[in-house]
Amino acid sequence: MVQLLSLIIVSFFISGLILVPFIDLLFHLKRRYKKGQMSRAQKVADSSTPIHNQLLAGKDVDTPVGGGIIVILEMIILSALSLYLTLHRLNIDIVVLIVTVLMFGMIGLIDDLRKIFISFSGKYAGIKGRAILVLQILSALTISLMLYFFVGLNNIYIPVIGNIVLGWWYIPLSMLAIISFANAYNVSDGMDGLSTGLLTICLFAFLALANTVLNLDLAIFVGVWIGALIAYLYFNVYPARVYLGDAGAFGFGATLAVIGLLTGKILGLAVIGGMFVIIIGSSLLQIIWKRFLGKKLFAVAPIHMYFKYKGWEEPKIVVRFWLAGGIFAILGLWLALLSK
Repeated sequence: MVQLLSLIIVSFFISGLILVPFIDLLFHLKRRYKKGQMSRAQKVADSSTPIHNQLLAGKDVDTPVGGGIIVILEMIILSALSLYLTLHRLNIDIVVLIVTVLMFGMIGLIDDLRKIFISFSGKYAGIKGRAILVLQILSALTISLMLYFFVGLNNIYIPVIGNIVLGWWYIPLSMLAIISFANAYNVSDGMDGLSTGLLTICLFAFLALANTVLNLDLAIFVGVWIGALIAYLYFNVYPARVYLGDAGAFGFGATLAVIGLLTGKILGLAVIGGMFVIIIGSSLLQIIWKRFLGKKLFAVAPIHMYFKYKGWEEPKIVVRFWLAGGIFAILGLWLALLSK
């Protein structure tokens, strides 16, 4: 454990040193390509503007997007370097994790590159939702097949019930988990520091779990990721100096799901990441309510945007969600260790 904590500290300092010039570069590009463009924030929002867009309007005109790009590169390079220095081979678990963060990161990279070079405000409309979903399904299928054939996973463990062998059914189940968490993370990434703080809390729980089951390779990957996220979070807390972007959001959410699948604790994943489940669940309920009942369940969704609509200050929402995320992480870790 001492070595893992040391790894987090080293990852934090290295990531911080890299993030500073990278953020400065993003600011330079933002200012350079902003000239001559008409910012959408200059347009006055009227009553026909969706509430969600009104709540986000103006947040990201001057703040650059793309922090997730450098964090992904950091976590891959530092993980490989850490494994090399500790004389560990790059085993199939780490390969699957790297493939996951790269494949899902690439899905959001095109939008991120556009955001880096233009000014925008509110909810940005980039690649169409159907195209993103198709790419996510293909990516999740590839990763699930790797988990099934190369890692050898085909079962889940549920406390009290015990071990359940799913066979081929493991593939669609893992696909559902990966796609769900990728989108849950993306939906939660609407307030300064919210999604990254929740992810860091989840990863501390999985670090403890990986260390308990003696999966040192997975623990090294998670430790490096935690250090990089803490460094990024320093610049992302309110008021944010940089935003994650879709590459980071999709990549981080999917990778969190795969970490849960690799530990064999799919129930623990759902509980440890309980706040992400609640956030995406509120959005799904809103969609279902409007489609079948013809009206909204909430004035605005997801749930954290509803609290902002009700007048809660953003830092207050974020910290309270972090606290709830901490309780979920402790509960999920307890359930995972209970089934050890």
